[in-house]
Amino acid sequence: MKQTKQCYSFIGPVELFGRCIADKWAGTTFAVSKSKARSNLSYQFKREFGYEYNVPIKLIGDIVLYEGEETHNTAV
Repeated sequence: MKQTKQCYSFIGPVELFGRCIADKWAGTTFAVSKSKARSNLSYQFKREFGYEYNVPIKLIGDIVLYEGEETHNTAV
């Protein structure tokens, strides 16, 4: 069964061990679920700022499903 990817975005603070390390970081990703989008966005943040994959960063706030005209659904 093919799953449709949707565009998700995040704008907000990022924490590491309960300490804010970014006041307002923004990212977007295509994913099949909000949970997978959060994982993808965490990975993007880690790559952008040079953190190892196993560093437990936390995106504070909601991951938003983007429903604009530019959204393109992609089958997996």
